Amino acid sequence: MTTLAVIPARLGATRLHRKPLRLLGGTPLVVRVWQRVQDLRVADRCVIATDHPDVVAAAREAGAECVLTNENHPSGTDRVAEIAARPELAAQQYDVILNVQGDEPFVAEQALAGAVAMVRDRGFPLGTVAVRDEPAILDQPSVVKVVCADDGRALYFSRAAIPFARERVAGTNGDDMQHVAHGMIRRHLGVYAYTPVALAQWVALPPHPLERIERLEQLRPLAAGMAMGVALVHVPNEPGIDTEADLERANARWTDLSARHR
Repeated sequence: MTTLAVIPARLGATRLHRKPLRLLGGTPLVVRVWQRVQDLRVADRCVIATDHPDVVAAAREAGAECVLTNENHPSGTDRVAEIAARPELAAQQYDVILNVQGDEPFVAEQALAGAVAMVRDRGFPLGTVAVRDEPAILDQPSVVKVVCADDGRALYFSRAAIPFARERVAGTNGDDMQHVAHGMIRRHLGVYAYTPVALAQWVALPPHPLERIERLEQLRPLAAGMAMGVALVHVPNEPGIDTEADLERANARWTDLSARHR
């Protein structure tokens, strides 16, 4: 089965001005993400999808394949769907479309491969990834949590505390409900995989009230009854780059990693 990776890169980020073109180790951020995906070899082809000619120019100068898309897409998924539907790409009949966020240059191989495996191997029309995390994230609305069914299917995503341990009830073995809940706390990682058909169905759906309330686009297909498999992976938390402070930390890490590999 063949996989097409798409990196949506919108120039007009609100918290970090011209984010895709900000430099990480002297190279535009979106190019670093493209290089990472290429190096991991989880996809047969990788395309950057952007809304601005400046990103196209920078990407192509670095040797990346980049396509100018509609500037009015409301989400990265919509931008990815436009690429997947382009005649020159649709003709290749890719089995899986992989959406890689354009601000995660350190994304783990397990995360990308896990999302793809949910579609390719487990037969879900949609796939994504989560990691187990600590109770501290339950009080952080910026962190998206997910709860899953026994078969790995996502039941719900939320910025709220899920699962919520309503009461602490001591058991005969000294365990309690809070402890049990902690073992089920999962942080969602924003990597998605889709079959081409499921991707087209997703973007054809109207925005859902739950999506608007939580500001989480993945609730749209979930509310419509589309099954999304969640791969549980064991990787360190690799936060995206959203602010000047994030970019500064990322550059410090890049310098450290480069020094280690000399």
